Amino acid sequence: MSDLNATVSSSLPILAFTAPAVAGALVFLGRKLGRLYWQSFAIAGSAAVALVGVLMLPEVVAGRALVSWGEEFRVDGLSALLVLAIGLVGSLTAIYSVRYVAQPGLVSRLGGPAAERRLPVFYGLLLWFIASMAWGCVTNNIIMLYVAVEATTLASGLLVAFYWDRRALEAGYKYLMLLTIGITFALVGCVLIYASAAATGSLAGRQALLISEVRSVAPLIPARTALIAVAFLVIGFGTKAGIAPFHPWLPDAHAEAPTPISVLLSGVMIKMAAYALARTVSIFYPSLPQLTVFLVALGVFTMLLGILAALPQQDLKRLLAYSSVSQIGYVVVGVGLGTYLGCYGGLFHLLNHAFIKALLFMAVGAVIYATGVRRIADLGGLSQRMPLTAACFLVGALAIAGFPPLNGFMSKMTVYLALAQAGLWWAAVAAVLAGVLTMVVMVRAAVAVFWRAAPLDGGEKVVREVPAGMWAPMLGLAAACVVLGVFPQLAYPLLDQAAAVLATVGR
Repeated sequence: MSDLNATVSSSLPILAFTAPAVAGALVFLGRKLGRLYWQSFAIAGSAAVALVGVLMLPEVVAGRALVSWGEEFRVDGLSALLVLAIGLVGSLTAIYSVRYVAQPGLVSRLGGPAAERRLPVFYGLLLWFIASMAWGCVTNNIIMLYVAVEATTLASGLLVAFYWDRRALEAGYKYLMLLTIGITFALVGCVLIYASAAATGSLAGRQALLISEVRSVAPLIPARTALIAVAFLVIGFGTKAGIAPFHPWLPDAHAEAPTPISVLLSGVMIKMAAYALARTVSIFYPSLPQLTVFLVALGVFTMLLGILAALPQQDLKRLLAYSSVSQIGYVVVGVGLGTYLGCYGGLFHLLNHAFIKALLFMAVGAVIYATGVRRIADLGGLSQRMPLTAACFLVGALAIAGFPPLNGFMSKMTVYLALAQAGLWWAAVAAVLAGVLTMVVMVRAAVAVFWRAAPLDGGEKVVREVPAGMWAPMLGLAAACVVLGVFPQLAYPLLDQAAAVLATVGR
């Protein structure tokens, strides 16, 4: 077993968030320089995060943590997993957005000529959104973790309301209000942990702020205080992660945001919030074993409520939003177990869902781009006119439902086995049931939109496949779903280190 306490000084943790932050600032400063300038920095800034994630791999896979500025910034296997996912999904989203934001429907909704003036705002906020997510994953300061999560709320809230019409403003207001109130609970939990760690007398000054140091003194914190802190953290970070019953913001935000932003919200933002929850709550796993049953029950409730809410949805984006609520439940169940197998399965599903849901939202965005429609009842017969989009959506639908040999099957099966290993058969049965319902929801939507013999309203509209700049990222994500399903061992070295960070029960 590698030494999880070994550290190496590196500038990579700081570069992970400063690169996109600087790129975003350059976009705002050069807002009069034209689309090519904005788009180039958007792609380069997001790709820099992916590159930094790749460069981190050799050290973290070897079991060493990268630290900067003392230990204010620290990247271990868990942090590197999230940075890599944010970078990869962010890069593909930036590429996808180049053609998506040029569609006539979006330009018309933005007010015609005003659209060109709004585009640098879109790309600048996109980069700052990615930067704030990366910042949250590399900080080792428990208060700065809250600040970073709140920063993602501000950047993404402006993007949710980007269309600036009644529907978008209502969704943005609801998003900002609910998440700001929810995240305030997380602040109280973080402050409580800091104060309790400092009160133990084992940590001096700034050390009590460092998550890696607080973990060592967690057993000294009174159980009642720890439980109160956990309750605040679950409400706060759980709201951001879309965990039921704190999820009401999620369907409206996903539905009204521009599709590239929906990709980031569902693909990586709620994962970053789940990371913050796991990073903080796992501190108390050894001293509060009763947390296991609570978190598993919360995860099961989330996965069932989310998929039941998705069943009657006719709006494709709202359907995917409720599906995201359900799928985050698998992550909570796996990580909540605290066992190595559970943490491995939960984090594997976190990675898989990032790719799957990004793929599905991009496919739905392609349908909207080509048809201007997103209601299932108004769509049909698109497989012949949009074969690449149809194939990508089907791959994503089967993967998220846990159909072998795709990646969703591998991670869900790992969670099922972890639950069985822990003797929580009731939770395993509920998780399988949620998987079956997901299959019904997603395959039914795929058949209705792409293979049902029903013409589109307005037969004069010519529907064709989307440009290469949109289908190429989808094909890349679809390939990742297949490759990680057939060769899951490719992700093992990083997932092994990430799971070891959280696991408190043997491997």
